[in-house]
Amino acid sequence: MNDQMLKNKHIVIIGGTTGLGLSASMAFIRQGAKVIAVGRNPEHNAAAQLQFGDMGRVITGDATHENTAVEAINLCIKLWESFDGLYHVAGGSGRKMGDGPLHKLSMEGWMSTIELNLTSVMLSNRAAIFSFLEQKRGGTILNMGSVLSHYPAPHYFTTHAYAAAKAAIEGLSKSSAAHYAKHNIRINVIAAGLIETPMAQRAAQDADILNYMVTKQPLDGGRIGQPGDLDAAACYFMSDLSGFTTGQVLAIDGGWGVSEGQISSRTT
Repeated sequence: MNDQMLKNKHIVIIGGTTGLGLSASMAFIRQGAKVIAVGRNPEHNAAAQLQFGDMGRVITGDATHENTAVEAINLCIKLWESFDGLYHVAGGSGRKMGDGPLHKLSMEGWMSTIELNLTSVMLSNRAAIFSFLEQKRGGTILNMGSVLSHYPAPHYFTTHAYAAAKAAIEGLSKSSAAHYAKHNIRINVIAAGLIETPMAQRAAQDADILNYMVTKQPLDGGRIGQPGDLDAAACYFMSDLSGFTTGQVLAIDGGWGVSEGQISSRTT
């Protein structure tokens, strides 16, 4: 077996220039892949391009725009004559847009959060499926979910549109995996716990939440996850090692889903 599990793979990463996506981009490159990474922020994109060197290309685009993933996939094929996999990481909290508990959730908050976290996934996955079918070959898609789909934390994490979008990603991924399995197209999901990314700064800087993580994510001393904690699984799903795996949701959550998470600061 080749030491580089992604050698000769060509991968598109939506949201690949910061946080989880940047960490995955670099992991894929270390494993021999060439990557096209899409990001919204030109400054972050320029920094990522310097890190990628000749093994990757960065394009500026918005994941909620219909042509963004199409253009990234077409560029991948133009540069390297193949497209092997899509990793959709892009998304984010809708808290500032009006997301929250149902009785406080605004229509703008709902629509904006769903567009950012669910519609963007539909668009990228659809573009990837079109490409795989056109190439008459298999391929792999990996989507980013959240433990909040199954294990709410109502004291600290109460963004109901976000949770709904992440749950819907699982439904979309599983139904699509079932439909396209006969084409050897694999579609899976990582359900992440609390990971220290730009989106998670509110939580990462809150002493009460950090204390909560000691028991809610008790692995490795009880901590917020780091982007690199997801990289090995992402490499597996993008590689031929996952060739007999589809429609699965893998929780990488430090134990979130099996832990109580005591709240010592609850107010009455």
